[in-house]
This record gives sequence, C-alpha cells and structure tokens, in this order.
Amino acid sequence: MRSTICLLLAIAFSLSVTAQSPQLNLIPWPVEVKQSPGIFLLKDQVAVSSDLPAGDWAPLFNYFRDEMKKLFRIIVVPAAMGKPADISFLMRRLPTSGKPAYKLSINKNGIVITSNFAEPAFQAMQTFFQLIPLDRATGYKEMPFTEIFDYARFAYRGLHLDVSRHFFPVDFVKKYIDYLAYHKLNTFHWHLTDDQGWRIEIKKYPKLTSVGAWRNGTIIGRYPGTGNDSLKYGGYYTQVEIKEIVAYARARFITVIPEIEMPGHSSAAIAAYPELSCFPNQQTAYPKQCVWSGPVAGKQVQQTWGVFDDVFCAGKENTFNFLQDVMDELLQLFPSTYIHVGGDESPKAHWKICPACQQRMKDNNLKNEHELQSYFIQRMEKYLNSKNRILIGWDEILEGGLAPKAVVMSWQGEKGGIEAAKLNHDVIMTPGSPVYFDHSQSENEDSVTIGGYNSLGKVYAYEPVPAELNEEQAKHVLGAQANLWTEYIGNPGKVEYMLFPRLSALSEVLWSPKEKRNWSDFEKRIPGMFKRYMRWGMNYSKALFELKATVVPAENNNGVVWKLENKNKNSTIHYNKTIDLSDPPNPPAFHMYTTPVLITKSGEYSAWSMENGQSLKNNIIQRFSFSKATGKKISLASPASENYPGDGAFTLVNAVINEKGFARTKEFLGFKGIDCEAVIELGEVQSYHTVVVHTLSRQSSWIWEPAAAEVYTSKDGVSFELIKSSTDFIITNKQTGNGNITVNFDATNNRYLKVIVKNKGLIPAGNAGAGNKSWLFVDELEVK
Repeated sequence: MRSTICLLLAIAFSLSVTAQSPQLNLIPWPVEVKQSPGIFLLKDQVAVSSDLPAGDWAPLFNYFRDEMKKLFRIIVVPAAMGKPADISFLMRRLPTSGKPAYKLSINKNGIVITSNFAEPAFQAMQTFFQLIPLDRATGYKEMPFTEIFDYARFAYRGLHLDVSRHFFPVDFVKKYIDYLAYHKLNTFHWHLTDDQGWRIEIKKYPKLTSVGAWRNGTIIGRYPGTGNDSLKYGGYYTQVEIKEIVAYARARFITVIPEIEMPGHSSAAIAAYPELSCFPNQQTAYPKQCVWSGPVAGKQVQQTWGVFDDVFCAGKENTFNFLQDVMDELLQLFPSTYIHVGGDESPKAHWKICPACQQRMKDNNLKNEHELQSYFIQRMEKYLNSKNRILIGWDEILEGGLAPKAVVMSWQGEKGGIEAAKLNHDVIMTPGSPVYFDHSQSENEDSVTIGGYNSLGKVYAYEPVPAELNEEQAKHVLGAQANLWTEYIGNPGKVEYMLFPRLSALSEVLWSPKEKRNWSDFEKRIPGMFKRYMRWGMNYSKALFELKATVVPAENNNGVVWKLENKNKNSTIHYNKTIDLSDPPNPPAFHMYTTPVLITKSGEYSAWSMENGQSLKNNIIQRFSFSKATGKKISLASPASENYPGDGAFTLVNAVINEKGFARTKEFLGFKGIDCEAVIELGEVQSYHTVVVHTLSRQSSWIWEPAAAEVYTSKDGVSFELIKSSTDFIITNKQTGNGNITVNFDATNNRYLKVIVKNKGLIPAGNAGAGNKSWLFVDELEVK
C-alpha cells in the first residue's frame, strides 16, 4: 500500500514538473510574467465571484459568461458570502499612478484577477482566455501557475475598416469588433463614406442612402480593370443599426470613431445632392481606361477606385450647412470624443475655376487653394469643437495650415505625424508601410490586392514613435492603427485573411513595452495564435511559413545570388532551372537546396518545398534577365523613399524585372518628387550602346512615367559626359502599367555609367493628386 502511495505521489510530482513552465503563447506579451511549478484545474463547472461595483461587473460578467460558456458551465458565488471561487475578480488600487492596469494570479487556491478599473479587468479576461489550453475540447483545463502584471503602452490602439468600397453586414461588423477586443485594441475607425458609396442613414437627407449608397457596377480586377460587372451594388446602416454596433463596441471597451470624408472623396454625396458640387450640371467624370456601367448623365456614384476632381464646393454656404446637419445627426449616434473628417486626396482643379470658391478665397485673404482647404477643415473643426468634439484628419490637413486643435492621422509615411507633433498636435501613426493591411502579406500573391507588401515581420518591427521626436514631442504620439481599405476585399473571408496574423503583431506593437518585443520569441508564440484562429473558424494567411526568395549581390559583383528560406523545419527545399534563356535548351536539372544559388546567366528558376515526399504547392518562379549591369556596384545620389525602399540601389541591377506592376512594389524603388540618379561601375571598360529603364505608370496612385531618361558615361567615375537622352516612354503591359524608356546611342567604351531618370514633377490638373508631387517607380536598369 505504501509503495502504491509513493508511486502515485511520484506520478503527481512528475505531472507538476511537466506543467512547470509551459510555453505561454500570450500575444500581446505582458509587462511582467512570472511562472512557477504547478497547475490549477478548471473543471466543467466554474465558480466565479466579484467585488467590482455592480454597474461595472454586470456588463463584464455578461461578456465573460458568453465567452466561457463555449467551454464551461458558469455559476456565480456572491463575494459577500465568502465562499471559495475558481475565478475571482477584485477591484483594487495598483502601483501605476492611476494608469489602468491589472494583475492575474493563478495558484493552488484558484485564479484572481485584480484591476484598478473595469477596462483593464476586461483586458485581463483576454489574457486569461489565451491561457486556457486548446488541446481539449471538453473536460478539465490545466492552468499553469502564473503571475502577470500588465498595462498598455499606448492609449490609442486602433483598427480601421472601409465599408464604402465594399459593404459589410451588421453581424460581421460586430465580429470585426470582437477581433479588436481579442487583441486588446480599443478604437474602431469606421470609414463610412467615400466616392463609391454612402453607408450611414441621415434622416434629413434621405437621398444619401436611396441614391448615394448604390453604384451601378464595379470594375473587375485590379485598376483599371478588365471590364465592369454591371451589378448594382451597395447598402447602408440604419441609425438603429449604428446605435446597436456602438453599444456592442462599448460593452467591449472599444470606442467607435466615424469618418465622413470631406472635402474630397465625396462623389456619392454629390450624386445624391448635386448642388454640393462646384458644377452641379456637369456629368460625373470617370477614368477613360475604365469600363462604365449604366447611365452617365448627371452625377453618379463612382464605379472605380481612385481620386476624383468633383469634390464638395468650398465656396457655397449650403455645403457647410449640409455637413453641419450631417454632423448633428452623427453626434447623436457616436459618443466618441474624436470625429474623423478625412481631408485627404482632395484635388483643387474645380476650386481653381469655381467662381464661388475664388470669391471665398478673396473674402478671407487666402493665398491659394491649399489655404482654402485649411479654411474648410478649420471651419468644420470649430463646429465640432462647439459640440465638445475633436477633429481628426489625414495628414493632408496640414496643407495650408493646421486647424488649432486637430489630431493628425499620419498615413503618407511618418513625415506628417512628425511635423504635427513638433507643432504640439496629437498624432496617430498609420503609415502605409507597414500598417496598411490591404497590402499583400505574401510575396507570392494569391489574390488581387491593391499592391504593396507588408509582411508579418515588417508589422512587428514597426515603432510608432519616430526617432526624430524628443521626449516632449513624443508624448503627442497617442498610438497607432492599421487600416483596411476594401477596394479589392469584397467578402468577410478575405477581410480575415488580410487581417491575420498581422493584427496579432500590431497588438503587441501597441500594447507591450518596447523593450519586451522580440521577433524570435514572437515567432515561437504565433503558432499558438493560429490554433485560436482555427477555433474561431477564422480565415488567416500562412505566409509566415511560405517559401521565400531573396536576390543579393554575388561575391566580386559577378552575377547574383538566389537565397531561399523556409520556416517549415519539417520540409526540404528543391529547385530547378525551368527555362534557359541564354543557352540551347537543356533538360531541367532538379536540385536539393542546401546553399544559396549563384546565378550568372539569364534564365527562369522554380523552387518548392517537400514534406514526407509530398510537394507543399508553394512554388516560387523567378525569372532573371541579365545585362552588362547585373550585379555590379551601384550607388544613388538620393535614397529611395522609406515607403518603397526595395533592396536599396541593388534593386536596379538585380536582374529581376517587375512583371506584376504595383502588386510587387518591393521590386521597385520609389522616389517622390525627385529624380532617380544612379551611378553603375561596370567593373571594367566595356562596350555598350543601349540603356533600358524599366518603370511604372499608375496615375491613379500618383505614380507617373518618367519625364525623361538621361545617360552619361565616365572613365574615372568623377567626370561624366551626357551621351543621349530620351522621353519615349512605352507601356508594355496596359493592365499593370509596366513600361520602359529605351535610350539608344553609338557604342561607347567606358567603365562608369550614370543614368538619371527624371521625375514628372507636380501632377497635372485633372488627374488624381493634382498639384502634388508625383511618384517615380524604377525597378531595373538594363545595359546592353
């Protein structure tokens, strides 16, 4: 008998040691985590008690009960009775100088969640749910002995959803809000109006939803599209539904910030009420390269994406009366302190020729149309301030002077946010790179996206507080958010696919202390989140584990090196040369990848992963097009934009010619308003007679073809002589916008070559982004 007892004790001790320090897959990672040996068992029936005030506890308990009942039966033990509970919620002061925080303790006596406010108690619940093992569908749950102390780094932790380009039903919007809650985000930025649809009921202006909420068709595929589906599309939220969603979010400690776009992106409102336009009798203009469906006469809701000249008239009083009426109804629905008014991408072409706008400028001593935009925003800000609300706008509201109390949402990189913070304005950071979640998170794009590439690692590496700010200025950075624009996202499954797992990375960026963030550790924890995604029935990207390829310079600048990487440790990588572009065709040779592959000739290569003798169907196909410049030393007079840095100057001589257009922005160097000036050292004196500049034209995204390409040569790399220039840009793919300028000249023998690709300059009137600096995208310089 004694030996039996000893054996049982030994087994129990063994189980305790096994559970001593399990992998805690917590995301975001808390401020402090301590583990100790042992487990507490949660059985099927869980007793819960609380001493939180009834007004706080009731909504918290309702949420907790609804989430817990998926796994357990809940009974309530009144705290006053002193009966033991499995889980206890306590409200106590914590040593944070009033900052919301919580403690979560799991030991042999049970689970205790202590918080100083109701909101951190809710956040503690999210941590608790992550600690529940998912390997058992029913039965007891082993909770590891853990002590956690935690609070958020940033006060503003946001996620945006555009419902104008594509409409999503109430049930999914609630689900979207749950996603925020699960990740400890606290702000839902709801983009409700744009050129392609008005999505909120305004009782005083019923045409906003009867007319403005519907378009007669949508372009097919990536802009400019391959046609039009000719299907009437739209939808809107009633005020009752809005209130329901706001209440749902409030119960999860999430603030809903509505966005009503002005003065630009207003085609849907103008379609409903043409008098809001500078020129009510003009029919709606649309890009001629796009296919239109249905009537063209009068004002129409736009069927394609982009930026349009028909904006709210800044010279008419009825414009401001209309917007103030809209705000009056909006403020009754949304209790948020912040109200977003857009303010971005508003062309000035109509204002420049509108008599009413010009008179407004004269009456108010405004120097230009940028100051007129500032007048517009400042006037709306005064109205919102009079209602005790604060205006938020995209960083274009800096143009012409910033409204006195406005908060800037910095999306065009961090420059606008830095400028605003230095002016002592609060800032929310949301740069397109890396927190636009409509950009692809896979290098091997498997569906149409707007373009760009923001990987999981890129999101995780983001630091919202720019290094340029001093300590006082940094206090104006309230936090950050990710944006999900839905031009190419038309269903909930794709929304989820674009969000996850990047939302998990963002949550750690915004919640966890900067010094606690560690990519290697995060990589170990993210598979645990994948299990939660699967439990939620969620669609998510597995790009983290896909085969990845990079091209780097070869030793001695002789060719390029193709590096392959696979984070799936149970698989092997294989590759072969599928097409030989320089030699007579040879049978393909299959190779096991062990070291980076040296490439010295043009050709097309394929790589894939194998696991247990089966292909994982994650093929990568890479075409290399060699020229005399491939792999050679190259330098730039000015670096590319941090938003489109490619692989630095080497991008221009890596033998990879972009074939996907904006879908592969990582293959381009982007220059905003400046030229691309590159010097290539060919290694030895060589004879050459042609330079081909591969570039991109996507004017809807402000990316213009070069104004010219100039070729210079030099023997010493110091003194350069202009050989030839050309302005003949040729589109090679109308769908993607890929094209080139070819500069032919008499053969020359030199070691150094300079190529200056001239930026188009300011965008001409009548085009998207008119008056702004154009982008120049260059992806390869071929020398023949």
